[in-house]
Amino acid sequence: MRFAKKSAFLSLAAVAALAACGAEPQVQPADPTTKETTPPVAETKPAAPAVDLLGPKPELPPSRPFTPPTVETFTTKNGLSVWLVEKHGLPLVSAVLVVRGGSSADPAKLPGLMHITTDMLDEGAGKRSAVEVSSGINDLGATLALGTSADASILSLTVLKNNFNAAFGIFSDVVARPHFDAKEWKRVSELWQNNLKKRSDEPMSVSRVLNAAVLFGPDTPYGHPADGSLEAATKLDLPTVKRFYTESFRPDRAVLVVAGDISRKEVTDIVDAQLGAWKAPPAKAAPKQADLPGPRPASARPKLVLVDRPGAPQSVIAVVRDGVAANDPALPRLELINTALGGSFTSRLNMNLREEHHWAYGAGSTFQESRNKGGFWAIASVETPATGVALKEMLSELSKMAASGPTAEELEKAKAQDRADLMQTYETVSGTARRLATLARLGLSPAHDSEATRARQSATLTDVTALAKTHVDPGAATVIVVGPREAVGPQLATLGLGEPELWDPEGKPANAAAKPADQPAAKATDKPAPKKGK
Repeated sequence: MRFAKKSAFLSLAAVAALAACGAEPQVQPADPTTKETTPPVAETKPAAPAVDLLGPKPELPPSRPFTPPTVETFTTKNGLSVWLVEKHGLPLVSAVLVVRGGSSADPAKLPGLMHITTDMLDEGAGKRSAVEVSSGINDLGATLALGTSADASILSLTVLKNNFNAAFGIFSDVVARPHFDAKEWKRVSELWQNNLKKRSDEPMSVSRVLNAAVLFGPDTPYGHPADGSLEAATKLDLPTVKRFYTESFRPDRAVLVVAGDISRKEVTDIVDAQLGAWKAPPAKAAPKQADLPGPRPASARPKLVLVDRPGAPQSVIAVVRDGVAANDPALPRLELINTALGGSFTSRLNMNLREEHHWAYGAGSTFQESRNKGGFWAIASVETPATGVALKEMLSELSKMAASGPTAEELEKAKAQDRADLMQTYETVSGTARRLATLARLGLSPAHDSEATRARQSATLTDVTALAKTHVDPGAATVIVVGPREAVGPQLATLGLGEPELWDPEGKPANAAAKPADQPAAKATDKPAPKKGK
């Protein structure tokens, strides 16, 4: 028996050795003298299913619609319209004054006049110098910001309720009693000109200038940038600014938005006390803002525009076409399309250019909000060697969206984002005031967001698909590139868009051969950016 076991062991060892050498193992016949039996094969049992410690995935109920807060509206004794939202959860108050007109009210030869006029308001006001205005706001723990867009100038204040009366006193001086001191004018004007000189070195800023100039036409109310031009800035003087302030900053063309821990009586009392003397000039009606034409038709615009930035490692690419006005009933549903196309991190443009191809840090698109018919553009900053292929992908994504619209999954995701964004906008005092100020700037009613979100939430796939065919087709668009001509020129030649027109960073055709772009224009669509916080 001992011998038999040994022989079996040796046979197994020999088989293993042969197998290791790649030889065909020979099976030895079993020794009939042995009594060894084959061990029984263990029965295989199926593995027990993993236990989900969290339990089954819960079924979520349908999302409840979010309704923005109700806005109370009234007019003070001096003719100032007030929009009030009482929010008593925190001892904070935010006030935003919206003065309609913005850079669209600039004289034809003086673009940027509204910008610099607004910029001068807090450079000394009432009994305070420029430094005292700033320190007074800081001492109260308040924030004061000023800015100008195409449609309005904005002045905003946020402060604790206990300090609102004192802070609104400074705010009122800035609005109604600015100094326009010659010394401060020299300093502020020089800073403005320096910023305009630096603008041409910032490709995204240059693209912003070009987008409006190409779409609406340069040297037009909505084709020039809100912060103006260097040429105009060198011509402006302080007397011109003073006259323009008197004509433009008046209560009968303004809306004061107030949100926070404050009542209507408190607002009325404070406004009457601090701004009661601010009145429209007697026997002079407020200038009516003209209903300006929209973007130039595609046939009047160049197909491809290039701003040369020699040696630049990145190019800014943009596809620009006409959009809609802020009060267009189609805009809420167009915003759902834009969310899927380029309005979120997981949108098609960003996932393509950034996540899949790694050509850009980000890519997006937008329907610009404006009082009159505005613009739509897709935009990205990409590495220079990828300019041509990135543009091809951008145009392809626009074409696919125009042809088929968003998917059902994208539509539901866009609706969910709409609810989340709206709730986030109105969850804070300052956010509520800023959003209502935007509605006032655009000439919309205080209830606009309630109506718009209902339109978005009830939109069907058929609705948005039909709109996509009309409003995002790149066939009616102009392609604008800010980048090195020597490097990107051969790449652009492969796109079939023809020879590019050369424009300068100020939004003007760079040579006499370029088509003159002097058609009337509609609204530029930049949102107001705060000048500074104090």
